[in-house]
Amino acid sequence: MNVRPPIEASSPEVVLSVSFNNDASCFAVGLESGMCIFHTKSCLLKASRDFNAGIGLVQMMGTTNYLALVGGGRSPKFAMNKAIIWDDMKGKAAIEIAALTAVRGVQLGREHIAVVLQNKIRVYAFAKPPDLLHSYETADNLLGLCCMSDKKLAFPGRTAGQIQVVELSTGNVSIIPAHSSALKAIALSPDGDLLASASEMGTLIRVYSTSSCARICELRRGIDPATIFSLAFSPSGAMLACTSDKSTLHIFDVPHPRRPAMTRSQQLGSSGGDNGDGSGKWGILSKIPLMPRVFSDIYSFASIPFQAGDESMIGGIPFSEGTVLGTSRPPKGVIGWISEDSLAVIGAGRDARWEKFVIVDGEDGKRHCVREGWKRYLGNT
Repeated sequence: MNVRPPIEASSPEVVLSVSFNNDASCFAVGLESGMCIFHTKSCLLKASRDFNAGIGLVQMMGTTNYLALVGGGRSPKFAMNKAIIWDDMKGKAAIEIAALTAVRGVQLGREHIAVVLQNKIRVYAFAKPPDLLHSYETADNLLGLCCMSDKKLAFPGRTAGQIQVVELSTGNVSIIPAHSSALKAIALSPDGDLLASASEMGTLIRVYSTSSCARICELRRGIDPATIFSLAFSPSGAMLACTSDKSTLHIFDVPHPRRPAMTRSQQLGSSGGDNGDGSGKWGILSKIPLMPRVFSDIYSFASIPFQAGDESMIGGIPFSEGTVLGTSRPPKGVIGWISEDSLAVIGAGRDARWEKFVIVDGEDGKRHCVREGWKRYLGNT
C-alpha cells in the first residue's frame, strides 16, 4: 500500500483579478483557465467562459456583452501588450488594441476605451477600428490606476502624487496635486463629481471636486501607515468605503458639493464619536486648541474586519509589482456598493472570498457595519 503523501496537493483554481462593473451589480474574475462573472448581491454565477488559458484582467462594460480582457498568469490567452474587447455573445474578439509595452489596466465606457500602460494612458473611441483620441503621460503606474465615469476619466499625473482629471467630451485636463508621495488608490463617484485618493502612506484619504479641483475633505483611515486596497463611493456619493492591508473596512461620511455642507461639529459627531454630540473620536481632546491634528481629523463612522488572507507567493515565487498581470500580488479588499446601505468586499488569489456587509442603525443611535454573509465564490463554479 502506498502511504507516501503526495508531493504537492492539487491546488484550487487561482483568481488572478477581480473587478466590478460600473454600478457594481456584477463582478468579473480572471482565472488561469478563463473568466467568470457573478451577481454581486447573491454571489451566484452569472456566466463563465473556459479558455484553457490565463486571463490577467477582466473589465465589464455595464451589463452588456462586451468585456475588456488582457492575458495573464502562467499561460496567457492573449499577448500581454494587447487589450482585447471581447464580444461574449459572439464568443470572439471584437476589437484588438496593441501597445509596445504590457497593458496594466483597461476602462470601458459606451463611447470610450482607456488603455493603461506603465507610463501612459491612451483614450480610444469605442469603434472598429478604434480611433486614438488622446494620449497622456503619467508617472509609473504599475497598479494600472485609472477610473472612468460617464463624463470624466482620472489617472495619475506626470509627477508622483498628482492626479489628472480629463473631461472626456473635450479632452481638457485638470491637474490635482493630491499627495506628496505616489498614489495607491483612486476612485470617482458614480456621478463623476467627486474624486477620492490615497497615497502609499495610507493614513489619509482626500476627496476633491472634479469640476473645481478643490479639496472637499480629508478623512483619516488611521495613524499607522497602511497599503490601501480599494476606495469606493456609495451610489449617492454620500459615503466612501476604504479597505487596506490592516484587514479593516472603513466607511466615512462625505460632504457633496451639490448638498448642503456639514458643519465641522456635524462631521466630527458622525465620524465614530463616542458621544454623538460633536465631540468626535477623541472626545474633549478634539476641542483643545493647538493639539496635534490627529485629534481633530474626521474618522470613519463605522469599521469592521474583512478577510484579506495571506497571499505572499504564487507557485513558490514571491510576487513582484513589476511582473505581468496575473503574477503580481492578487487584489484583495475590492469594494462594490450593492445599494446605499450594503456593499461587497471581494478578494482574488487562492483564498478568493466574497463578503457582504450592511450598514444598520444601532440601539445606541449610531450607525454600525455588520457582516451579513461570506462565501468562497469559486465553489459556485
